[in-house]
Amino acid sequence: MPVDWTTFGVDLHLEMGTGSGRRVALERALRDAIRSGRLRPLTRLPSTRSLAVELGLARGTVNAAYDQLIAEGYLAARTGSGTVVARVPVTSEKPAPVMPAQRPRFDLRPGSPDVTSFPTSAWLRSLRRALATAPATIYGYGDPRGHIELRRALAEYLGRARGVHASPDRIVIVSGFVQALALLSESIGGAWAMEDPNLALHRDVVTRHGVHVLPMPVDDGGARTDLLAQRDVVAAVVAPAHQYPMGVTMRPDRRHAATAWAIGHDGFIIEDDYDGEFRYDRQPVGALQGMAPDRVIYVGTASKTLGPALRLAWLVLPDRLVERVVAAKLHTDVHTETIGQLALADLIAGHGYDRHIRARRGRYRRRRDMLVARLRNHSVHGIAAGLQALVSLPDGGPSERDVVRQAADHGLAIGDLGSHWLTAPPHPEGLIVGFGTPPESSYAAALDTLARVLRTARRSGS
Repeated sequence: MPVDWTTFGVDLHLEMGTGSGRRVALERALRDAIRSGRLRPLTRLPSTRSLAVELGLARGTVNAAYDQLIAEGYLAARTGSGTVVARVPVTSEKPAPVMPAQRPRFDLRPGSPDVTSFPTSAWLRSLRRALATAPATIYGYGDPRGHIELRRALAEYLGRARGVHASPDRIVIVSGFVQALALLSESIGGAWAMEDPNLALHRDVVTRHGVHVLPMPVDDGGARTDLLAQRDVVAAVVAPAHQYPMGVTMRPDRRHAATAWAIGHDGFIIEDDYDGEFRYDRQPVGALQGMAPDRVIYVGTASKTLGPALRLAWLVLPDRLVERVVAAKLHTDVHTETIGQLALADLIAGHGYDRHIRARRGRYRRRRDMLVARLRNHSVHGIAAGLQALVSLPDGGPSERDVVRQAADHGLAIGDLGSHWLTAPPHPEGLIVGFGTPPESSYAAALDTLARVLRTARRSGS
């Protein structure tokens, strides 16, 4: 029968089985554990005395089993170290080779900041300060809304830096924009308008939660919120500061049209402010939420400013949605992890977050300028803000599919525009080039490779 035992800090499970002698059963159980890889080479086994006690066997039975497996090459006895799994255990069959995922030499895909610039020292200082003063209760279950320290810090920061009308009791901490969409889908339901083009993952999230999605065209003035009155929807998802993937900023009249529709039709605007802090040619555009706090649901995130690994984002909700969203959050994951919340709260309160963003803004602007200079013979859009640019391709070719393929042949990963459309083709073709992802040391070489691929593709007319 199965026997669980723990020794030397290693948890092991032996299937002893029935119908054979106890020594044979122990040999077979150990042999199977080694063959399957559950017992790794150089894993130290318990002494014969302790294993005999754990399994209720005679010590001589365990000694005999160990001796047999040593003779077969499965185990090795080492003076002073006891018995360990042999370095090269015998296997009953050759395992299938594991092919490592191929990482591109240069990564210009959109969606991520330069994670090598994460403010490790500042984060560790904030983490130490937060943990040094926090009560032991922080290690237990937390408030579904998020820790009060972070909600207070965000209320101050968002009002000051993004023009958001927020109070701590209207903020809910989530793991990212995807979770925010899932919670809002459950809380609001109905049909939503979403920008066309936009990220397919976001569409999939809401449709999986029963929301019907209608396309809302995007042009040079941003999302066509002036068409919302013609859509039978209860909510609209927009990115006013910097639309993805087109890179445009919503015009003032479109902003007014969005809030007017929400007020007049008892609807909600869901504002995706994923990279609103990064504007390069003038002050960042304030959040749409400030125009209609009772109708606009603001969603912000630390994924672009700090890094996606933190899994920290925030919802600023109208009063009447707070209870619904908190209930959905409670039944989804109870609460977001607390330790990172405390560190971020300290980083914001001490203005380390502001300093980091200002430094990143300067560096990303230089990267943006390098990108524009390298591609001066191409049509580049959406460069006033954010961490990516849209490179339009001429009507006569090459196609975005061919350029992406040729780039991959040169070890370069880039994004395509085609996968972002809700509506059927034809659509203009283009490339989405992220300038946040590469580390500083390889960024120039990545741009040189991109420029070379575009030149080659244009000459070949592919």
